[in-house]
Amino acid sequence: MSVPGEGASIRLGDQVFEWAADGRAVRPALVTQVGRSFQVQHPEVPVLLDHGRHLVVDLVAGGVPAPRRPEGADEHADWRIEHLPAGAVVVVDRPSVEAGPADDDTAGLLAGLSPQSFDESMRFLTGLPTRHSWSTGFGEAADWSSDRLAGSGFAVTRHSITVGTGSSANVVGELPGTGTGDRAVVLVTAHLDSVNTPGGPSAPAPGADDNGSGSAGALELGRVLAGRSWRHDLRVILFGGEEQGLHGSRQYVAALAPHERARIRAVLNLDMVGSLNTAAPTVLLEGAPLSAALIDDLARAAATWTGLAVETSLNPFASDHVPFLDGGIPAVLTIEGADSANKNIHSDRDVLATVTTDLAMQILRMDAAALAGWLQPVEAGQKSRAEGSSVPLRTA
Repeated sequence: MSVPGEGASIRLGDQVFEWAADGRAVRPALVTQVGRSFQVQHPEVPVLLDHGRHLVVDLVAGGVPAPRRPEGADEHADWRIEHLPAGAVVVVDRPSVEAGPADDDTAGLLAGLSPQSFDESMRFLTGLPTRHSWSTGFGEAADWSSDRLAGSGFAVTRHSITVGTGSSANVVGELPGTGTGDRAVVLVTAHLDSVNTPGGPSAPAPGADDNGSGSAGALELGRVLAGRSWRHDLRVILFGGEEQGLHGSRQYVAALAPHERARIRAVLNLDMVGSLNTAAPTVLLEGAPLSAALIDDLARAAATWTGLAVETSLNPFASDHVPFLDGGIPAVLTIEGADSANKNIHSDRDVLATVTTDLAMQILRMDAAALAGWLQPVEAGQKSRAEGSSVPLRTA
């Protein structure tokens, strides 16, 4: 799809939209949305290119002004709109990445990932009436997740947070590394809360894909990684208050002491990793220029250990990786491809049957392989993977 004449272009995956530099034909804008929220709220705005999470829309046709989310909404902004500059812009890419060497140590680690263990976590989390941040269901989920982490060998603490007029919590599991000298820390994060936007705080919100899948995935990664010795520290965090505005992650980052902030080598955030929305299993790796090395490692891990099609974006939005990036900390989101095709999230339809365990396990294989490089194994017989990761070491 193109507009004749000299101009600029934007590429979303395999789709390209071009427009005239003078902007007279169209006034294109980039929308980043959760679900189909922008299209539901503004059906009058013409969509020029639809790539699910990302849209190119026309703000000239019909004299439509730049829409804004109404102020005073309880939930966080579920879409963002940006005018496209007169210059080449690539928002979502499909990188060509060669597979790396498939070493025995990483193969053994990935073999420990268990679909049965993942499914057990999913059944418990979705069996609660709701995990809304204020609910007793959230408290039950936090208790259960704390026990799972403790059973894997993590030291677990609960951090209170404020969420609007109520309160919730972050669950934090710590697994110290065994390396000598300065140690960095690697974070695996997910949001534990769920929401039913039309029904309100007390309505059923099973939150299977959003974000039971990410929480179950973080717990599974923690379980498997805890079975090895690593040079660097591992921290698994399940946040509350994400659906109301990233409260758990924002307050966590704000409370970090300078030496702790400097020690974080990588943040891997899992949000919606279980619904198959595309013919081929696909994952989006979303970060910022700060996290380009993390994205490179994950893309290489996907090519080496999975059959995933990979898309990448340096346009972060609306999940718990964003506060870390805003704080200058390398972070990346792993999320299912074409997540906006999932019309069940934020409702009572986001149930266990919508989750494809095989997709989630492929994403976890990619994640675990990259995490092994960032954490660096120290067990006898395991080779050092310091040279296998492009992520700089950060220590206080």
